[in-house]
Amino acid sequence: MKRSYIDYILRNRLPVTIFVALSAFALTYFASRAERDGIGYTPDQPIAYSHKLHAGEMKIDCQYCHIGVEKSRHAVVPPVSTCMNCHTVARKDKPEIVKLTEYYNQNNALMWKRIHKVPDYAYFNHSVHVNKGIECESCHGEIKEMEKVGQMKSFTMGSCLNCHRNAHDKMPYFEVDEINNGPEYCWACHR
Repeated sequence: MKRSYIDYILRNRLPVTIFVALSAFALTYFASRAERDGIGYTPDQPIAYSHKLHAGEMKIDCQYCHIGVEKSRHAVVPPVSTCMNCHTVARKDKPEIVKLTEYYNQNNALMWKRIHKVPDYAYFNHSVHVNKGIECESCHGEIKEMEKVGQMKSFTMGSCLNCHRNAHDKMPYFEVDEINNGPEYCWACHR
């Protein structure tokens, strides 16, 4: 009796379990490819916002809008009220500002489409990187030159490790002595 149950498991359940596990892995791997490799992902946003104008020409610091990056693991997407700090008076008649004002007056959040995303199974902390003096451009690309923001750099484990191992070679924004290589042990990112 026991032998037939083991045969049943080996012939029926084990192949199904292996098939389900491999299918789940393959599906997860290919479905999350955009999160891992996403280079070139540049979605249309609900408001056409120019980082080239604001961060580039006007030289508004990233942290004015993306608050908390020096204290939090997340870079906050700014609420409409942050935009309205200027746009209650500046360029109020422009079509995109009119749309922005409607969101603000109706107390509605803007539903920005997320562009830069580290996979859920990896831990990333903006504040650690920002407080080490690593510029936003190191990971996000030349945002100050982008009319429409897209993911310009890979967020794969290999990309992160490449930077952590070769910080002196990969960071054109720093003097060589200013930054040390990052940790390479697994639990620094996989918690």
